[in-house]
Amino acid sequence: MLRPFFYVAPRTKAELLGILRDEGPGSRLLAGGTDVLAELRVAGKAPKQVVDIKKVEAFQGIRFDPGEGLSIGPRVTCADVLASPLVHREYPLLATAAAKLGSPQLRNRATPIGNICTASPCADMAAAFLALGAWTEIESARGVRRVEVKDFFVGVKQTVVEPDEVVTRVVVPAEMAGAAGDMEKLKRIRGHDLALASVALVKHGGKLHVAIGSCAPTPVVLPVLPVDAPVDEVKAEALKVIRPIDDVRASAEYRTFMVQVFIERLMARVEPQ
Repeated sequence: MLRPFFYVAPRTKAELLGILRDEGPGSRLLAGGTDVLAELRVAGKAPKQVVDIKKVEAFQGIRFDPGEGLSIGPRVTCADVLASPLVHREYPLLATAAAKLGSPQLRNRATPIGNICTASPCADMAAAFLALGAWTEIESARGVRRVEVKDFFVGVKQTVVEPDEVVTRVVVPAEMAGAAGDMEKLKRIRGHDLALASVALVKHGGKLHVAIGSCAPTPVVLPVLPVDAPVDEVKAEALKVIRPIDDVRASAEYRTFMVQVFIERLMARVEPQ
């Protein structure tokens, strides 16, 4: 049953920050809405107010600054990421991750920032952002702060974002431009499904970056390793950070096994550029 709620659609960032300052605790932000719209029918999760940010023009766009890196706004969809020649050329792992998220219909709505703000352990974009060393810019009427994606998640569907704050962009560092990377995702079916386990791996600048999804309360990233680290060492580091569970979708043993298989595949397949 759809529960009643207030709806507001600010047109500027200043207007949005004012709304969150005054009414943040009872509000949910709506960008793609793939999670929020479902929660409107769930008792105990339905917000008092939905704040639609799709009209905030400053939140649109994928931009690259040679000194800072690739900047993705809150209105950017996964389909936008897939359609971006810039992303494919400089940060192809992001396009790979976006392509693995849901169906074409879902990708036309879902946003990379929304994907990490939902903070599901199996968030596809989170693994790619972690492997690329991305950071978020978080704003409120109180000011602006920067939080690394590796420090962004604090629990299952929990982040560091406060009720009066909004993530205004996620930035992938300029030094990771051109990085060679790839991602493996285990699903129950061949079609569109949530990850039972996923691994994103990047080789760049003599360093190896590995992130893992669906195997801990949050997406996790391994300590940075030398690019020529033995496969067994990489797998051993992975076993230190994952905490898979048994559930109706897969066993902890199966998840642990497939993480190691994916690391082997990606280590063999990804060639440093």
